[in-house]
Amino acid sequence: MFKLKIIYFSPKLSLIMYVITGATGNTGHLIVESLLASGKEVKAVVRNAQKAQTLVDKGAQLAVGALEDLEFLKETFQGAEAVYLLIPPKWDVTNWREYQRQITHNFVEALQGSGVKYAVVLSSMGAHMPEGAGPVSGLYELEQALKTVEGLNVLNLRPGYFMENFYGNIAFIKAAGIHGYSLKGDLKVPLTHTRDIASAATKHLLALDFSGHSVVFVGGAADYTMHEATAILSEAIQKPFQYVAFSATDAKAGMLASGLAETIADGYVELFEGLNAGEYLKGFVRTADNTTPTSLEEFAKNEFAVAFYA
Repeated sequence: MFKLKIIYFSPKLSLIMYVITGATGNTGHLIVESLLASGKEVKAVVRNAQKAQTLVDKGAQLAVGALEDLEFLKETFQGAEAVYLLIPPKWDVTNWREYQRQITHNFVEALQGSGVKYAVVLSSMGAHMPEGAGPVSGLYELEQALKTVEGLNVLNLRPGYFMENFYGNIAFIKAAGIHGYSLKGDLKVPLTHTRDIASAATKHLLALDFSGHSVVFVGGAADYTMHEATAILSEAIQKPFQYVAFSATDAKAGMLASGLAETIADGYVELFEGLNAGEYLKGFVRTADNTTPTSLEEFAKNEFAVAFYA
């Protein structure tokens, strides 16, 4: 049972226009800050008020609570015009898909009758797959469930593989001089920086220029193979290392050894199998509109190398 606790930090009494879930995360905090800089009223949904103090200092109001708490979400969404929705990772769950379904159910129930007219959703490439894409198939269910909310206009953002995921390989690189997944080394994959996802979300939240249920791909600056990405990351840290395409069995064993729950390890294995089979990227065609500015080279030099030597 989660206790409702909503804390407001604002001298204003006017209607909250935007509610941002995951407000201290990679995309959420940037969206909150950009909306505030544009003069909008924002309610930031967070689990920990202390981690959100910088958002409060910039003018955000806080809703402190858990997405698993339906009554909290109902109160938080009430009267907002637009929301940003995501299902945050939760590394201690015993059943990842059931966790996703719980959050999806709560979003739908809280949005019904809330007055919210617009929702921008952090989904993913591959979210057209009801099965076979691990956690991304959970985002398929989220996209479909939101169609049941009467009068809600939904824009589903579908980014590529997050560049920031490479941070999780740093310890392995330092220890063994290699990193890897159960992903083919020569498979081209769009790599997207979360900053560009936040930029796309903010653009559409400010414009409210979507209706019905639509999809916008956030394709990163280019597609890279894991071998190409590894060469770029190696150059940035001035330390050569190699990419190894592990078997699904070995990849799962490695994730379990690193402390991931089995349900999460299985999900990642299924995700990479979907990518290897070619189904995951169906529907994505790179265009000028879905190509975003941050290159892997920029990320590698300015962020990955800094994290590697921190």
